[in-house]
Amino acid sequence: MYVYFKSLCDFVLASLLFLVSLPVFIHITILLFFANKGKPFFYQLRPGKGERIFKIVKFRSMNEQRDAQGELLPDEERITKVGAFVRKTSLDELPQLINVIKGEMSFVGPRPLLVSYLPLYNAEQKRRHDVKPGITGWAQVNGRNALSWEEKFKHDVWYVDHFSLGLDMQILFKTIGKVINRDGISSETSATMEKFEGTPNHS
Repeated sequence: MYVYFKSLCDFVLASLLFLVSLPVFIHITILLFFANKGKPFFYQLRPGKGERIFKIVKFRSMNEQRDAQGELLPDEERITKVGAFVRKTSLDELPQLINVIKGEMSFVGPRPLLVSYLPLYNAEQKRRHDVKPGITGWAQVNGRNALSWEEKFKHDVWYVDHFSLGLDMQILFKTIGKVINRDGISSETSATMEKFEGTPNHS
């Protein structure tokens, strides 16, 4: 029953927040348009509930500068000043309200990761796709990018087994605190998060 109530609340709240935040949305779009040479948004295919693929939308915090060999520069060298601000304040996630309105995401749930990771999950880790992905989640309020992949997936599966209205409210309130304190934005060795290479002996 809560699943249906949650979907309805997601749609109503996301629609209201999108309207309220529209002036900020437009302002950031204009700034990133100039910072990223006409490309303010980042689009990428991600797996959602049941591993159904959808196109996620975020504000683009990094440019597409490449080295002499045509390879993208490291993340920390491609983050623009405006991009750094929207990332630190988590405003880069704001366009995902559109994904929530479309029913592809929820406010709370495991973060949608790369499609290329799908064959790398073990059976337990795959369970993170039993619910809709979220803008924030249990892993995000318990370390975010500072967690190892294994720790992050354990938090995701724990959420799948325990999600409820009370837990979702707890996660949302903790998320506000994380955003204010700018906690867990980066991992220990990169500006974002290292690539997931799979779990040893995954099945």
